[in-house]
Amino acid sequence: MLEKNIGEVITEAREKANLSQRQLAKLANINNSELSKIESGVRKEPSPKILRKISNVLDVNYSDLMYMIGLGIEVSPLNPFIKDYYSKLKGDELNEAEVNVLGNKQNLEKLVLSCEEKLNDKSIIESERELLQNTIEDTKYQINTQNEIINLIQSLKVKERNKNAK
Repeated sequence: MLEKNIGEVITEAREKANLSQRQLAKLANINNSELSKIESGVRKEPSPKILRKISNVLDVNYSDLMYMIGLGIEVSPLNPFIKDYYSKLKGDELNEAEVNVLGNKQNLEKLVLSCEEKLNDKSIIESERELLQNTIEDTKYQINTQNEIINLIQSLKVKERNKNAK
């Protein structure tokens, strides 16, 4: 089965939301002809800014859209290259990787909390508010990635323990 291109994914999400192209373009504050080019496949690599606007209107993950145009990493299902990297680790390397990923996840969670606190500041301008919201969204996606890696590492550690117990 062939994978869908970015235009097909956006069209499907738009139709699921019961929106016309014109309605989506207006809600996302983008040019209708640009949206038409994306959906028809003429524009195969839309700008990240336009993808962000579309993802904010539709129930489509921005990072997934970025991956589709080659500007991000696929996490779900866990990227095979990430999976391959961690699968090659053994013993202490696996333990060290787990500590590093857990530490990174904690830092990302602190970043989200900090950004959420700043969002409560009534004096920030709209462009700063939008940047904070985008940072929170991107960081939460990274946290999900870290969670998947942690699950993979823990699964590998169990397999290694079981193998060593035999």
